[in-house]
Amino acid sequence: MDDVSIDDEDQAFRELYGRKVGERLRLIRRQKRLSLQDVEATSDQEFKASVLGAYERGERAISVPRLQRLARFYRVPVDQLLPFEEEGDEPEDGARRGFDSDAPTKLDLARLEKLDGSEAETLSRYVRMIQVQRQDFNGRVLTIRRDDMRAIAAILGVNEDSADRRLDDLGLKLGGLPAEPEGAA
Repeated sequence: MDDVSIDDEDQAFRELYGRKVGERLRLIRRQKRLSLQDVEATSDQEFKASVLGAYERGERAISVPRLQRLARFYRVPVDQLLPFEEEGDEPEDGARRGFDSDAPTKLDLARLEKLDGSEAETLSRYVRMIQVQRQDFNGRVLTIRRDDMRAIAAILGVNEDSADRRLDDLGLKLGGLPAEPEGAA
């Protein structure tokens, strides 16, 4: 009799966990502004809309290798597709809630991807860390907070007051001018 209740508990846990994984999959997909059909089309049908929808609804379990491929497709760390175990395990500092109310800088991530050099590479690594911390994977824009700007200033080799201007010079501020190729005048 005890075996039945353990099996029932195990099944209930798997179903609940599957739904939570599905919620994370849906959240990341929506942050990327992709429909199920968009994912199917842009993945060359590796991820069928109907199957991905079943994963997102928790109706079907996703294998670890497939989860890794989906994370690579979404360009997020694989652990970000998994749910937090308990409510208290969620990121602190309002990472999932939104941004600070100060007038922060908006960083154009598409432009950052196009830049070359060690400065851009270091800045890209730092930005990816911020995205993981905040659970923000929309991939287009990242709002930079005051504390982030201190670190960015150090990465760019300027003081904090000049960091915003340097980002603008690099064409990374949303609404800023695109960076000119080196040697262009």
